[in-house]
Amino acid sequence: MTIPHGMKPGNSSRTASDVARTLSLLTVLTLVVLSLFACQNKKAQPQPVSAPPAPKSALVVNTSANEITVRTSSAEFHLLPSGALTAKTVNANGTATLETNSPEPTQAVTISKKTFSGVNLDLASAKVQDATGKLGLGRQITVVGKIPGTDLDETLTLEVYDGFPNLALLSTQLKNAGQSELKLENLTLQSHNFATPSDSTKSSAPLWTFEGSSLRWGKDEIFPVPAKFSQENPFGAPVAVKGDLGHVGGGIPVVAFWSRTVGEAIGHIETLPLVVSVPVQTTHDGQVHAAVSVPANVALKPGNVFSSPRTFLAVYSGDFYEPLKMWSDAIEKEGLSKPPNNDENYAVAWCGWGYEFGVTPKQMLDTIPKLKELGIHWATLDDGWFNNYGDWQPNPPAFAGSAMQDMVKQFHEQGIKAQLWWLPLAVEDGKFGYGGRKFVTSEVLKQHPDWLVLDENGKPARMARNLATLCPALPEVREYHKQLTERFIRDWGFDGHKLDNIYAPPPCYNPKHHHKSPYDSVYAMGDIYKTIFETTRALKPDSVTQSCPCGTPPSLAWFRYMDQAVTADPVGSVQVRRRVKMYKALLGPRAAIYGDHVELTRITGADSNNEQDIGNDFASTLGTGGVLGTKFTWPDYGPKFKNVYLTPEKEAHWKQWIGLYSEKMLSKGDFLNLYVYGFDVPEAYAVAKDGHLYYGFYAPGYSQPHGQIASSNSWNGEIELRGLAAGKTYRVTDYVNHKDLGTVTGPVGKLTVHFTDSLLVDAAPAP
Repeated sequence: MTIPHGMKPGNSSRTASDVARTLSLLTVLTLVVLSLFACQNKKAQPQPVSAPPAPKSALVVNTSANEITVRTSSAEFHLLPSGALTAKTVNANGTATLETNSPEPTQAVTISKKTFSGVNLDLASAKVQDATGKLGLGRQITVVGKIPGTDLDETLTLEVYDGFPNLALLSTQLKNAGQSELKLENLTLQSHNFATPSDSTKSSAPLWTFEGSSLRWGKDEIFPVPAKFSQENPFGAPVAVKGDLGHVGGGIPVVAFWSRTVGEAIGHIETLPLVVSVPVQTTHDGQVHAAVSVPANVALKPGNVFSSPRTFLAVYSGDFYEPLKMWSDAIEKEGLSKPPNNDENYAVAWCGWGYEFGVTPKQMLDTIPKLKELGIHWATLDDGWFNNYGDWQPNPPAFAGSAMQDMVKQFHEQGIKAQLWWLPLAVEDGKFGYGGRKFVTSEVLKQHPDWLVLDENGKPARMARNLATLCPALPEVREYHKQLTERFIRDWGFDGHKLDNIYAPPPCYNPKHHHKSPYDSVYAMGDIYKTIFETTRALKPDSVTQSCPCGTPPSLAWFRYMDQAVTADPVGSVQVRRRVKMYKALLGPRAAIYGDHVELTRITGADSNNEQDIGNDFASTLGTGGVLGTKFTWPDYGPKFKNVYLTPEKEAHWKQWIGLYSEKMLSKGDFLNLYVYGFDVPEAYAVAKDGHLYYGFYAPGYSQPHGQIASSNSWNGEIELRGLAAGKTYRVTDYVNHKDLGTVTGPVGKLTVHFTDSLLVDAAPAP
């Protein structure tokens, strides 16, 4: 064997034993070292992190055979076996509701012209699960039942979401469980009877209502419900009107009611302008009945299912602002996002409509010196400049040759941006006329006759101004509107659009279009306006696209595809104020809302051939956070334009108010919903900006609709300045008349004041 160095041969056995022990010890040490290393290495390895628990809905759902209750942080919703869905607010003061204990059925179907009312729901077998919709965390309750007297099985779905605690969504599926085909004509959901709460301090006061349908130019959409009242409120489809306007229609599918303490609203939250209606009528016992009516018009074969849109029930404290904001926030989550603002949206604008249809480039350009004096850098070429609807070429002789491009160039050289008026989808087919113009046949129609929307009889279907209509569901029509937009913005140099008279297009029965439904044309309207809006912004990011549904609420189809909403041909100051608030709810507290021409704040001869626009009430736009506008004429072109001519006296008034607007820029502030329209007197609005709170107060009766002036348009009494920081002192100033009104302390400051027409104040934190 080999002897290790330093060992003697005589000690060989001992040495072997020692070696064995040594090897054993080394083995143990090695194992210890390896073990220590392993432990050390184990400690160095990151420990797996357990996933956080999935967020849970905080909603409380209780089910029984007699009732299902959903409790949120601020409301309760109750579903009964009859299908009745009711709501109430819940707060520290208790509960409140507009619902009455009416025995009427809350659901009905019409089959072959026979109506079957009611449903029997099996609440005891309800399925409750987490909601899976785009509105976030929530709970979904599914209930099955049968409709008495029919072969229809019903599956009702109720959805409530944590992020929308005052909103409940209700939809249903109807299945033909029989052996024969059913002609399902109509479905009624969300049937309610409302009344002012009996414990209200003003229980005899009528409910106020917002009804978002587009029915008639100049009609009020916000009003106290009369004792005898009935209104159908169609949405989506066009509505025929008398005269050469032809058709209106579209609307925001929300109908709301409110008292001093509580309000409720119904409608739908689909992102298409569905053809539905929300009929409202008063009852003999003083209640207000409202429901959502859905036209089905389908032949339901055995085993087939009809699905309703998602309707909603909202409950709230406040006025129409609350349900409109709630609805707008919900459809934004569903995919209709608000466009971002740019600074140009807030610029004061002048419009050439003072010159009406016969406007010339000279009249437009001659106004430049006065625009610059007033600090206005937007000018709009309004109606009448074109050869015909559809082709949209300059109309000679006024706009012959390069006159259009030359006019825009001269505006730009003077630092003024220009908008162009036009009406998408309209085309002339040689029938009817408008504004003294007899319609011809447009070249685009001669070249593409198959683009027309046809009615059920195969005739050209009519839109606004009794014009024929290009079908928005056709890709070729969308491409044509993209080309028109490029012509106006890129080739002619305009900086934006005034899209006017924009109401719902008619249903299309043109067999060459191969529509799945005649309403494809109605639902595709938004695609045209989206094309115009996005093409314009791509060409000029600081462009301003303005959309005006003359005299009515806007349309779900297009209200997300514009830079600047318009109070839409208001008939008097009160409609300006209401519509600014409406649009702030729909588009956001900093949305740019054009108050339209200030001359429209007082009108004589409305709904006649002798309308005179003589208003000068800038306060109704400024005090609510709107954007100022005007249509004055200058220089003096004679008696035809005397009512809108900018006299020296008017000029001083215009300069004062445009200067105040530019100084305060309240249109860029945050609109605050602190006052209940119809119940807080005087009428009041609030805007927060740069640490200040600005208030607009308006005397009762000040500039009623249709230009009426109340016998007394002054206020002498107390006003409340709400929304102030608790315990903080503010210096209050009448910033129009530069008058110190004293100090108040939050959260609610009170002052006794006297004013005529309006009072605009600035509450600034005291040093």
